[in-house]
Amino acid sequence: MKLIIGLGNPGWEYSGTRHNIGFVVLGTLARRHKINFNKRSCHSRIGEGDLGPIKVALAKPQTYMNLSGDAVSSLLRRYRLKPSDIIVVYDDLDLPVGRIRMRADGSAGGHNGIKSIIAALGTDKFIRLKVGIGRPTVEIDRNEIVDHVLSGFDKTEHEAVTDAVNRAVDAIEVLVAENPETAMNRFN
Repeated sequence: MKLIIGLGNPGWEYSGTRHNIGFVVLGTLARRHKINFNKRSCHSRIGEGDLGPIKVALAKPQTYMNLSGDAVSSLLRRYRLKPSDIIVVYDDLDLPVGRIRMRADGSAGGHNGIKSIIAALGTDKFIRLKVGIGRPTVEIDRNEIVDHVLSGFDKTEHEAVTDAVNRAVDAIEVLVAENPETAMNRFN
């Protein structure tokens, strides 16, 4: 079994923001495989189903981003999985809009949701799928960065975002069906 976690913030006011791209990817994956988010457990909305022959649980933590580790550690206990059995999908400020990148481990790179997960699990050894949300083109301070990640994509970015979401779903399918190395070679 694989546990696929999309990071975001709960609530309608965050819907469609750059920070919630993990939720968007999971929603697209769920629709493609006819998986419904019909369970609530471990501070998350959960959908269970199959990606080909592999059983999966899709989870959208309902904690705020900075507390994602609480939900992820609870989910691992619930499903009796190891950190190596999870794929975490989230936004990356340093990747241009439309780009995706996978990693098998590493630092949080300044992402508070990933910092929380690493702290809660005590390891950085889990697969991450980052979806680029772009950094503002002008130098801005920390408060403006928060405003940027909590803003929506503009009209000129929608085609690139849609393409990135679909490629992210394709990458997850390859990650689950084959292995991380194959997926990284094909999609990075």
